[in-house]
Amino acid sequence: MTCEGCKGFFRRAMKRNTRLRCPFRKGTCEITRKTRRQCQACRLRKCLESGMKKEMIMSDAAVEQRRALIRRKKRERMGTQTLGAKGLTQEQQTMIRELMDAQMKTFDTTFSNFKDFRLPEAPSSGHEVPESLQPPAGEEAAKWSQIREDLCSLKVTLCLRGEDGSVWNYKPQPDSSGREIFSLLPHMADMSTYMFKGIINFAKVISHFRDLPIEDQISLLKGATFELCQLRFNTVFNAETGTWECGRLSYCLEDPAGGFQQLLLEPVLKFHYRLKKLQLHREEYVLMQAISLFSPDRPGVVQRSVVDQLQERFAIALKAYIECSRPQPAHRFLFLKIMAILTELRSINAQHTQRLLRIQDIHPFASPLMRELFGITDG
Repeated sequence: MTCEGCKGFFRRAMKRNTRLRCPFRKGTCEITRKTRRQCQACRLRKCLESGMKKEMIMSDAAVEQRRALIRRKKRERMGTQTLGAKGLTQEQQTMIRELMDAQMKTFDTTFSNFKDFRLPEAPSSGHEVPESLQPPAGEEAAKWSQIREDLCSLKVTLCLRGEDGSVWNYKPQPDSSGREIFSLLPHMADMSTYMFKGIINFAKVISHFRDLPIEDQISLLKGATFELCQLRFNTVFNAETGTWECGRLSYCLEDPAGGFQQLLLEPVLKFHYRLKKLQLHREEYVLMQAISLFSPDRPGVVQRSVVDQLQERFAIALKAYIECSRPQPAHRFLFLKIMAILTELRSINAQHTQRLLRIQDIHPFASPLMRELFGITDG
């Protein structure tokens, strides 16, 4: 055993690797706590006689790694104590930790595992329009017109960066025949399916979700998957460029009219700008996902009272988190703003489902998982 002072002295003496001499030419100085600074040579001798060994000294890298670990553990300990002291109960801290763990396990913001996807065909005038995409006449004309309106408000440009540094850009061109508006749908179906799988796995990690009957689990996922998908997409949304940055892929909604008219035309885009402006913490995002997931009024939910109580507990945890981690009164309305945005997202979810069903009816593109979640029948 040694004190920290002598431990540091021994490490420095060994690293300098200089030969020390006793200034009193005895080599037998008495080394005590008071006299240890008077003779370095005799102090080193006593260190060696006490059993200290040069080969046991940690390297600079190991020392720094150990210090970093100590600092991190101290921050985590202080953070837990602070949150607990200011208003988060032990149960709420456990809930948040479980949600954060579920998010980390099921959502990779680099999208490194999103590989097997279809890309839209580059615009070409050399191909004839397939019969299924020919604008119909008669009774179907009105439905076709509605589909064009649905899709034309969603002009998405796509950029793919290759591993070799190459860049591939896709920008939809106006096509009077109607073919061009469907070109991106297979890719969007692949991306949606990839996101939906992650959200289903997210729910399965949450113990409160696993405790529900399987019928209620399915009903909650069918109702909330699109909403959770948008909440996750918001974490990779760049409000300055209006772009969703998904690893090597990036998406941008084109505004053919210029200016901010697209914000008025497209509720999804408006939603992402409003939510991003709040500059939420990761904990607030996952609590929003939990509140959306545990919605008792989803169609088909049987244990409504149980789900309602769970949703209330997550909402109270969000309110408590905001109060103990955000400076007041500057953020006193943040909880209300978040709840209002979640209500708005419910409305967007309903509009999106109607839009998807209309497009699917004319031009089937949904994956099997999408058809199951949105209740699309093959008939």
